Amino acid sequence: MPESTFLLCPGQGAQSVGMGAAGRDAPPAAHAVFEEADDLLGFSLSGLCSDGPAEMLNRTDMAQVAIYTDSVAAYRGRASTGTLPEVTAAAGLSLGEFTALHLAGAFSFADGLRLVKLRGEAMQEAAEASGGTMVALTGEVEEEAIVRLCDACRGDGVLVPANFNSPMQVVASGSVDACARLAEAAGEAGYRATELSVAGAFHSPLMAPAAERLRAALDGVGWSPLTVPVYANVTAAPHEADAESIKARLVEQLTAPVRWTQSMQRAAADGHRDFLELPPGRVLGGLMRRIDRSLKVTPAA
Repeated sequence: MPESTFLLCPGQGAQSVGMGAAGRDAPPAAHAVFEEADDLLGFSLSGLCSDGPAEMLNRTDMAQVAIYTDSVAAYRGRASTGTLPEVTAAAGLSLGEFTALHLAGAFSFADGLRLVKLRGEAMQEAAEASGGTMVALTGEVEEEAIVRLCDACRGDGVLVPANFNSPMQVVASGSVDACARLAEAAGEAGYRATELSVAGAFHSPLMAPAAERLRAALDGVGWSPLTVPVYANVTAAPHEADAESIKARLVEQLTAPVRWTQSMQRAAADGHRDFLELPPGRVLGGLMRRIDRSLKVTPAA
């Protein structure tokens, strides 16, 4: 393990029944995080993570608090045993940006959990109200080409690029009919389309009601200066130092594309070479192999 590392924090979709850094063999510091989350939430999140049911864990409002708590528990567990390298920067995919900001000192675990809970509930409600969906496009993707394809397939609905996951995958988000047209047109444009099983059209204008709820909640949080740079999904660059700027980027993230590919490319250009991926899952390590194979990603658990 290198002496210093860039911290990677997973987003929604990494959850699975049996996850949980507070497992039987985990350090007491990891267990303590889940105990705090159980008390704050008023139900056994630890039990949901370990035993399911999957249908409940996979709900947007449950998955987000579960992943946030699991990632923080794993981090604190490693830190308590002296096996955590010095963290020099961090980034998180979508939801994971909140984890990264907490671990960089922006706000307390409790405030972060409340924000993530509200965010997940607001996104779930917006998804149910709008009925949108998402489509993954795989191939050699270029942003301008994806934007043109979305423009051509949008019709009277909503259709935008939502996640730039790697140079070989972009996810589009929007109205069901528009996504269906995109899936049909993808093959002729040189892409393989996969319709995703998601609750709604995340990172699109259909999440505007959720963004407004999050904006109000962010104003009620106590903010502290970041101890290390945290790369923003919206800009693919380190957050500015002031809290108002960070809050604005987090609100924008709900309706704007997640620029994960560009964030990792910027991190490499800034000199970062060693990365530590927090649980659950190993999605980010897989994406990194497609972004830049020269960058080393080590799983934290």
